Amino acid sequence: MRFCYKRVSTAEQNFDRQLNGLIFDREFIEKVSGKNTDRPQLQALLSILRENDEVHVHELSRLARNTKDLLSIVEQILESGSGIKFHKENLHFVSGEKRPPVQDLMLSLLGSIAQFERDLLLERQREGIALAKQRGVYKGRQSRFSKDDLRQISVDFKKTKNKSGLAKRWGISRAYLYKIAREHQHIISKY
Repeated sequence: MRFCYKRVSTAEQNFDRQLNGLIFDREFIEKVSGKNTDRPQLQALLSILRENDEVHVHELSRLARNTKDLLSIVEQILESGSGIKFHKENLHFVSGEKRPPVQDLMLSLLGSIAQFERDLLLERQREGIALAKQRGVYKGRQSRFSKDDLRQISVDFKKTKNKSGLAKRWGISRAYLYKIAREHQHIISKY
């Protein structure tokens, strides 16, 4: 079977330029960061691959944003008996076929460039945030919770011993739960 994997990092981005006009038996599409391999659609794809299947990816940075993950995913695909094709880079790997060493070099090299691009992007982002903080215009990410929600979380935090269960109930991490509690101490002290 012919599968494709498409990924963008944010909800504002779209998939229009990825593998445009090509037809596949099944598409795996997700809007999630490529910083690691903990992606539902990627894992679903990897779990169903069988011998002679073929995975198509527009460009290798869509599959992974660091070299280690890229090489690991490609190896996992090949070990399943499947192949993978990166269209933009014109790289094609087929399970069981001997490939020229230059092809592995290109995969590693291009993977390193994708990782370098991501690292530069994150560095520029950190620099921009630092400058915005200096000017007093950076407020950080806005909470998805209303003031009433934050008040309730703070009250529950004080009354509940099971902090993990409380975090799970609100769909947040324990670290974020404790951050909310710290920032809303004035609410907690009333109860």
